[in-house]
This record gives sequence, C-alpha cells and structure tokens, in this order.
Amino acid sequence: MLSVGLTGGIGAGKSEVSRLLSSYGAVLIDSDRIAREVVEPGTPGLAAVVEAFGPEVLTAEGALDRPRLGALVFADPERRAVLNGIVHPLVRDRSAELAAAAGPDAIVVNDVPLLTENGLAPLYDLVIVVDAAPQTQLDRLVRLRGMTEEEARARMAAQAPRAERLAVADVVIDNDGPLEALEPQVRKVWAELLERAAGKHD
Repeated sequence: MLSVGLTGGIGAGKSEVSRLLSSYGAVLIDSDRIAREVVEPGTPGLAAVVEAFGPEVLTAEGALDRPRLGALVFADPERRAVLNGIVHPLVRDRSAELAAAAGPDAIVVNDVPLLTENGLAPLYDLVIVVDAAPQTQLDRLVRLRGMTEEEARARMAAQAPRAERLAVADVVIDNDGPLEALEPQVRKVWAELLERAAGKHD
C-alpha cells in the first residue's frame, strides 16, 4: 500500500484534487468527513465534546451545533486544543481502520487539512501540497464560499503559513490558475503515484 498525505491551504483547491485522484482509482480517506462522523449523535465523540463544552453546543435535535462550537473554539487556542484532543485521536483511529481495509495494492490518499499544523508529514510515504497564492485563496473564499474578506483572512491566518506547508511537500500541485490547468497536473501526479506503488512491490 502507498500512503499519501494530501493537504493545502483553505481555498487552494485540495478538495478538487482529492476528487480527481479518487476518480482515477485512489482510496480516499477524508479527515474532515471522518471528523464529522465521529461526533454524530449517539457517538462517544459527541458525548466527550458535550462534557468538555456543555450542552449549549447541541442543537434542539441533539446534534452538534457546529457554528456555535466553532465560535467558541476559533478565537481561543486553549479551547481549540481541547476539542482537537477529543476529535483527532478518533479521526486517526478511524483513518487507520479504513487504510487497513483498503488492501495491499491500494494507493491511499489521506485528505488532511491540518497535516502541516499537526506535524503529520512523517506518517505518509509522500506528501502532496496543493498550493495557491494567498490572494487567490482569498478571492475564492469570498467569491465561491460567500465569506466576508475578514472571515476569509481569519481562516487563512489560523492555518500554517504557506512556506511551512511547502516545506513538508514531496510534490506540489500549483492551483493558482483555472480549473482546466489543474487536471493535467493531477493526472501526471497520479502516474507518479502508480510508479511508486509498483516500486514498493518490486
């Protein structure tokens, strides 16, 4: 099995790259999706979050009120660390389960937004960073995701600096241009991954 870490700054286009790799045959493990699953109603994860932050982080239906929790932790590094201490181990365990189920010949792409921030690069055979200029990220967040410029800048500032992300990259995919320029790059990277995976078996 070839284990790949995929990351990129918010608005850089990482989701599109993971979608393309998945369409070529990669087994995709999406950390964001798993992070939502492990705090669904009835899970030990949600119980732990409520214990740490109180019942006010629940909706009337008993689900996690993400905007409310986000507002609590976003501006408070200590509370964010508490939340990460609950969610990250659960995500890690579930990701390991999914990777183990993928089979020995699989190319497993782990889509991990906070790969750089959490020092996870050594866990993977190689790391792909999807890169875009900060101005491009800002434009996409405002234009495509409906954030205010202030919100977008705050989200970007909460992530690792661009230079730190690039420092852990084995492969950089430049997504500063239009979408049609992305696909040929990702296809080329996929060919390299197939080659590496074959090399591991030889």
